[in-house]
Amino acid sequence: MSPRSPSVNEELRRRSQARLLQATVELVGERGYEATTLADIADRAGAARGLVSYYFPGKRQLLQTAVHRLMHRELARALEREPRPEGVGAGRELLARAIDAILGLARDQPRLMRTHMAGILTAEGFIQCPEQQRLAALLRDTVTRYGSRDPEADYRLLRALLMGAVVAVLLPGAPMEPERLRTELFQRYGLDWELGVPPGGDPPGGVPANERPEKGQTA
Repeated sequence: MSPRSPSVNEELRRRSQARLLQATVELVGERGYEATTLADIADRAGAARGLVSYYFPGKRQLLQTAVHRLMHRELARALEREPRPEGVGAGRELLARAIDAILGLARDQPRLMRTHMAGILTAEGFIQCPEQQRLAALLRDTVTRYGSRDPEADYRLLRALLMGAVVAVLLPGAPMEPERLRTELFQRYGLDWELGVPPGGDPPGGVPANERPEKGQTA
């Protein structure tokens, strides 16, 4: 049997890592961080226990990479959803989709996202990884298309605002409603409530859609 080519080996490594990252998201979301072991993750992924340590230095880095992969994939799916935005308002629609995608993860994956944010705030802090860089590239491109003149600074601000919103949604004992936070973020960036994927009903404290003035008119 002839040896596998480098490209085949690379694809096998990519698939193995993807299975481990997906298993991490599933298990931490189901059981929590402390109750999930590296052996559990390997078993769920159908991989050898030693393969986890081969690819990732520890469980915390594995989790951050897994969540950044999830965020990157969810954001990419939202930005690429049909119909694809075009024309003058495309950047505003893309930014609205980005905000909705991240808030949606906080709403739909509370245990996973709470664990992720807690890990970032520990001494280990924010771990750089390829998945995080892919996520950053999407957000940076989004603020560029929104019209930013300083994409790097505006990306960092958007990242901080989104992280703050996620923490507010997940704060034990005093959570805020995602709809309220969405309203604040949309007002911050001058986005219409109807952009992105608006939740049912009208914005909290806002004017019902059928009573709002047309653009260019005053109330």
